[in-house]
Amino acid sequence: MTDSGTTNDTSESNDGTDTKDGRTGDQRVCRDTGREQGLVGKYDIWLCRQSFREMARDMGFRKYD
Repeated sequence: MTDSGTTNDTSESNDGTDTKDGRTGDQRVCRDTGREQGLVGKYDIWLCRQSFREMARDMGFRKYD
């Protein structure tokens, strides 16, 4: 048998361009300050904790005793 010259190389590279959830290596950062640490990501808020404390009341969150 001879090879037809085409190969089906299905090996995946690990360069961060294709992830399981479809993102292409982008990182989560604070929408206000651009920080990467201390993010509040629940409900897709994506604010660092300092910015969240400043904006929480305007967003409708209330502080209970």
